[in-house]
Amino acid sequence: MRYAETGYNLEIDLTRGNIERVETDPKLAELHLGGLGTNAKILWDRVPPEVEPFSPDNLLIFSAGLLTGTPAPGANRTIVSTISPQTKLMAYSMMGGFWAPELKHAGYDKVILRGKSPELVYLWINNDKVELRDASHLQGKGTLETAELIRQELKEPNAQVASIGLAGENRVFFASIEQGRSSCSRLGIGGVMGDKRLKAIAVRGTKDVNIARPADFIEHCNDVLSYVKIREKNPLGMVPPILAGLGSPQEMKIHDEEWHTTNFAWGNARHRRKDFWTKEVEQSWKETQESARERFLSCYNCPMKCGASVSYPGVSKYMMKCYSKLTYTMASMSDLDFGFRIAGPAQEYGVDGFTTPQTIAFALELYEAGILTDQDMPGMPSDTEGRFFWLLDRIVRREGIGDILADGTYWAAERIGKGAEAFAHNNIKKHEQLPLKLGMMNPLYFLMYCTGEKINITQIEGQFPQAPFASKEETEDFLKDWIQVPDEKFKQYFRDWENRGDHSIPHYPTVEMSCEIVDWMEKMHYIDDATGMCAGLSSFPLKPAYHMHNWATILSAATGIDLDEAGLSQIAKRNRTLIRAFNVRRGLRRGDERPPEDHWKKRFPELEAKLLDEYYKFKGWNNQGIPTKTSLHELAMDYVSEDLEQRGII
Repeated sequence: MRYAETGYNLEIDLTRGNIERVETDPKLAELHLGGLGTNAKILWDRVPPEVEPFSPDNLLIFSAGLLTGTPAPGANRTIVSTISPQTKLMAYSMMGGFWAPELKHAGYDKVILRGKSPELVYLWINNDKVELRDASHLQGKGTLETAELIRQELKEPNAQVASIGLAGENRVFFASIEQGRSSCSRLGIGGVMGDKRLKAIAVRGTKDVNIARPADFIEHCNDVLSYVKIREKNPLGMVPPILAGLGSPQEMKIHDEEWHTTNFAWGNARHRRKDFWTKEVEQSWKETQESARERFLSCYNCPMKCGASVSYPGVSKYMMKCYSKLTYTMASMSDLDFGFRIAGPAQEYGVDGFTTPQTIAFALELYEAGILTDQDMPGMPSDTEGRFFWLLDRIVRREGIGDILADGTYWAAERIGKGAEAFAHNNIKKHEQLPLKLGMMNPLYFLMYCTGEKINITQIEGQFPQAPFASKEETEDFLKDWIQVPDEKFKQYFRDWENRGDHSIPHYPTVEMSCEIVDWMEKMHYIDDATGMCAGLSSFPLKPAYHMHNWATILSAATGIDLDEAGLSQIAKRNRTLIRAFNVRRGLRRGDERPPEDHWKKRFPELEAKLLDEYYKFKGWNNQGIPTKTSLHELAMDYVSEDLEQRGII
């Protein structure tokens, strides 16, 4: 009997319409746990580096994490992996909701899709009955509309549906996969799904998920729930509200717009509006949000309510998660009312909430600079909000200038030329980042921005505070019950972090500390992405419910695998190194690992070079960021070093 995992994957050949139920190797869980870890192993084995994102040979993998579908609170993530059309590297994106638990209860750990369907289809998984069905009547439909139409057609109101909209059908490089309460939005995986002519995957499952030691496991789960309740009653007082509690950023609950509008950059990541925020604006935005919010929503088996349904005049009901209410608002230099009005249609189209508004703002900056003209934008409205709606519609349809913008700012700038490259300035590895403009270069964030394989800061940062606290009293208050640190030395690292303001050198006294802290945060994210745990209860917040000290015992009770902290740390390192090796095989090198030039006001080239040198050494990589034969051998990954050696990479 298999524990926590089902032991079976679905293999779907869309070209031939062939469906197979394949038993998996139980040793893979011991090496990689599941989720992202085993996704990476499959992609390494089956997708050579010459395969393009929009190739029949590219795989699209929907995976439930190892603990997804079990009683573990917050274990509900779907991990989708493929080759990104934006970066040409591995894309992996996570969504919450109910889809992955439903897949697990249907009896499968993953759905592995290859080939391309000759016609638009959707996949229907109903326990042991699996079929590809015609989706021609769904062509052009929105993501939420598609899900509802499929449920009606199947006469199964409890089916969980992951779908693409018009953007995915038209292979927009930043198209998302939507699932109602959550989405896989970054790195363009919805475009790959559309290229395979797959409109949606609907799943319904009623089977059990087995646990190795149920009594122990439930006891651990109850401990987690007890801690969540304690934190709910005792938010941290020394950080902004968005960082004070647990859960994903609760943007529909917390009124923290002042923090975002005065600290984040507006427009195409160039401007702040510190003079914008007034008491009148604050009250107006609060009223707008309160009127828009219908009710709070949770994901499968989670006590948090991080999302909300939005009912707004003139817009079909939709689900708001994370920052989408602000990303369009900020990019358009508008207000919160506009953010709510455009986020709904954008979700139906199925586009990423970070890249899309930046791409539109990028186009408007090019227009203002005369690089794009009226000939490129025939019929564009004269007002900014109208222009955003107009450009959004053309991007998802790939009409006119929208066909170029649909590739994202990096590739669009390359096609437009005429100096457009200078305006595509907020990318790392060809992928748009959070629209930030900061002061003093922070060594931790330099490393996380440069080296993260997700190429998205929110999937790297987490348990170490973002800045020193204002007083020693606050620092000591924070430290007294900081049990989540993997080693007591991290407490001293935080004590030594001085609150010095914008002085002439960065705050951290040693490069080695920075490497250790980043490594800790990365490990937690890689454990989450393998287990299917929401980062909001584990890797992302300060003092989370799941941490290195309880993860090993929880996983041992669930799976029957004898795990300790050292072994779990080794698995996280193996998964992270495998994804690095995969990307190295596709051409990633040190020269690609740099943040946007104007990300910080004060930069330190010599320190930045030393940070990369030491980080690579800490990871067991060479000076180009390539894993060495020695480190790969220590991780039982000789098969990787042999491949890289044959290709002349090491």
